[in-house]
Amino acid sequence: MNKKYQLDTEENHVWLKELREELLDFGRKFPSPEGLSYYLGSDGEPIRERPRELWITCRMAHVYSLGEALEYPRCKELVDTAIHGIRKVLHDDQNGGYYPGIYSNLTPMAQKQCYGHAFVILAAGSAMAMGHTEAEALFRESTKIFLDKFWDEEKGLTRDTYNTEFTVLEPYRGLNANMHTVEAFLAAADVTGEEIWRERAGRIITHVLKWAEENDWRIPEHFDEHWNPLPDYNKDKPDDPFKPYGATPGHGIEWSRLITQWALSSGKDETYIKKACALYDRAVSDGWNVDGNRGIVYTTDWQGRPVVHDRMHWTLAEAINTSAVLYHVTGDTKYQTQYTEYMQYLNECVHDPVYGSWYHQLDEKNQLKETVWPGKSDLYHALQSTLIPLLVPSVSVLPAVKKRLYLEDIKDE
Repeated sequence: MNKKYQLDTEENHVWLKELREELLDFGRKFPSPEGLSYYLGSDGEPIRERPRELWITCRMAHVYSLGEALEYPRCKELVDTAIHGIRKVLHDDQNGGYYPGIYSNLTPMAQKQCYGHAFVILAAGSAMAMGHTEAEALFRESTKIFLDKFWDEEKGLTRDTYNTEFTVLEPYRGLNANMHTVEAFLAAADVTGEEIWRERAGRIITHVLKWAEENDWRIPEHFDEHWNPLPDYNKDKPDDPFKPYGATPGHGIEWSRLITQWALSSGKDETYIKKACALYDRAVSDGWNVDGNRGIVYTTDWQGRPVVHDRMHWTLAEAINTSAVLYHVTGDTKYQTQYTEYMQYLNECVHDPVYGSWYHQLDEKNQLKETVWPGKSDLYHALQSTLIPLLVPSVSVLPAVKKRLYLEDIKDE
């Protein structure tokens, strides 16, 4: 087996660095004249007719903050541009909060969405950690509106979507937004030292683990306003990019890593690590190589049978992250073996050797498909997967990179 696929080898570290630098180069054309992020095409060129969206702009601010922490050249100005764009273009000065994006004619998109606001917190925290002048104000603004509108203190979960004016709250509740809220809250705790953010993340996680255990470790994604599960939600639109029908193995994998990070950073006992492993193991059993071809299927039904067979790049990125983390935490070599399999699959099927970055959507035969994710919208999942396998698993990725909390360095001390 090629050592560049194998966790903790020098060859793997070299390859991760090559992938990381390629990604940072690939995405440099993201800024639009307003300071927001274009959606990138397959070759890294902006798709100018598409909206400039909040979640993508925030992800790019976070990504290039990571580039800056890595001392990679010409990242600081990209972060400044994105943070300024979020504050000055996407902030709704009349109603508060942030528009989901602007159309190519510069008119704002409707609604106020928890998903995007969670990414504002992540981006602001990452840029603030790197000393960007506008980032602290953005962090204060974004956390205030999030706690006022999206955080349900009584439930310990987030609300999902309002109208633009924040006068009508939709009845839908979803775990995708809650998952990225956990990520943002853990990062906020690590950047600010305010443990209340970690405690809030833990409240969300407690609910998620309960629902997962009740469903054989397949996590319900969609709920009504009273947090009753909606198992048939979007059954007529099973490949929705944000709210697909059924269980999403990639989310089970991603939750596993976030729960592990929270448990380690909160001093929880190994019970939570075992539950994180159960989530990951169920998702991999349901999703990885289950239809005669390599890759993780996008969704399954509630018995674990594939529904949407397409392979999304982000699921592989999270599998790389979580297999590495669980091996480093548990020492179980099955996770080490799976990491090797994922990295080989990345090299042979998902990485684009011509233009760089990763193909965002493949069909069940691992041929390029662009029905859900045309082009290569952003770098967030892919770039993080070149770093998380190297870092201590108890700290969010940006603070860990900034503080040089690499496992190899700690091992050598």
